[in-house]
Amino acid sequence: MNIAVLIPSLDPNERLGTLVSALRQRGVTQLVVIDDGSAARTQPIFDLCASLGCIVVHHDRNRGKGEALRTGLRAAREHFPNLAGVVTADGDGQHRVNDILRVAHALETTASGLILGTRDFSGSHVPFRSRFGNRFSSLFFRLSAGVSCPDTQTGLRGIPAALFDFALSVSGSRYEYEMNLLFSAAQQHIPLRYIPIETVYEDNNSVSHFRPLRDSARIYAAPLRFAIVSLSSFFIDILLFSLFALLLPSRTAQAILTATFGARVCSGIYNFLLNRHWSFSSTRDSWHAQGIRYLILFLCQMLVSGSAVWLLSFLPLPLTLIKILVDTILFCISYFIQHNWVFRK
Repeated sequence: MNIAVLIPSLDPNERLGTLVSALRQRGVTQLVVIDDGSAARTQPIFDLCASLGCIVVHHDRNRGKGEALRTGLRAAREHFPNLAGVVTADGDGQHRVNDILRVAHALETTASGLILGTRDFSGSHVPFRSRFGNRFSSLFFRLSAGVSCPDTQTGLRGIPAALFDFALSVSGSRYEYEMNLLFSAAQQHIPLRYIPIETVYEDNNSVSHFRPLRDSARIYAAPLRFAIVSLSSFFIDILLFSLFALLLPSRTAQAILTATFGARVCSGIYNFLLNRHWSFSSTRDSWHAQGIRYLILFLCQMLVSGSAVWLLSFLPLPLTLIKILVDTILFCISYFIQHNWVFRK
């Protein structure tokens, strides 16, 4: 089997040595372990891995899982130049040896696609946080990329040699790298192949280094930036409307419409420019084409918002609350339309 196994690790326990020993016993001879800036007290575990025949690469400080995977991939390509592919696995007991080997064997027959070891989150032993997070992540990926993936957060993946340069070019230094890899694969029409694996949560996943707030912010950076831009656009719209209303001589319908139109145009231009350059970082396409698509969405969204509020006005709720509910739904829909159409890459 001409497949290398990459295992990024931060402050490992004895499970890493157990996994490496088991893989060696099952005939895996090409192993790369990446020490991502672990504490000095854990160095004996890496020494054990080296004594078992692993290539051990050390980071001088913690750089994140994405950087560790790229380091491991470079090391594997350097030490094993004729590889058919690599399998990435976690060293904390989350991935069984049999599953790692199943992904490796599947990788031997795949020259152009990614292999994903996918878990089943319906079991009662799966922590609620993990179940909810994975289902939300899968739904978000499907709506954003147009590709179904039952487990976007799996760390057990197979990368064929033909995709080494592609994997090294994907952005992201920490946990967001794994999601970015899937998005980039979807954009380049690289097929994804799913291999069911055992769902393991040792000690309720207490050894995980995933930081929910900080790492989630990295993974979902685009929708968070989109939300910030949308909120600031709302405040700019209100402030400009108030300013124009003060400058106009009367409160006639014409004056109110003029203030509304002027404020909305200014806030719309601001929203378009920031979404293009910051939220979606989509500046390669012509801004004229993007501007036309944005204008179409802008007008349709206003029409749908007004129509929906009018259709729901029979509800025993204040109109303002109805508008907030309608616009919240349209906000979510607008994100995916802008991501997949207006600022498509």
